[in-house]
Amino acid sequence: MKPTMEWAAEECTHMMATNFESALHLSQLAHPLLKASSSGNIVFISTIGTFIVYQGGAIYSASKGAMNQITKHLACEWAKDNIRVNGVAPATINTSLVEYLGKDSDILMKEASRVPLGRLGEPEEVASVVAFLCLPAASYVTGQIICIDGGRAQIS
Repeated sequence: MKPTMEWAAEECTHMMATNFESALHLSQLAHPLLKASSSGNIVFISTIGTFIVYQGGAIYSASKGAMNQITKHLACEWAKDNIRVNGVAPATINTSLVEYLGKDSDILMKEASRVPLGRLGEPEEVASVVAFLCLPAASYVTGQIICIDGGRAQIS
């Protein structure tokens, strides 16, 4: 997380390769197998940073925004192959990625205060939505980006 003007071209390239291109190329490689299964699913992991502004998060959010667009396009393109494509966009989740800040850090407490449910999310809460999207119960859901954020994206 840093101001956009501080990102070197190589860092931007690395961020796009890591967050967007890897997901796209893996999907392209998986397409024949998913098509053969006659009920394939892809669920991309995005961020609510594509719906709201996190200071210093422009490049990261842009890479995930590209993923959101490919989600919608592949959902339409690959529907004829019985492949559904969706995305989930979590807010700040209590994972090892945020542990370095400490549970009582001002940053995490401030973020939790912006969540209408009053807390950060848990990994299981993201996993359960991903699992649902892969179940037959979600067989008519495709091309969606589902925020898993305790209502955070509704607050500016």
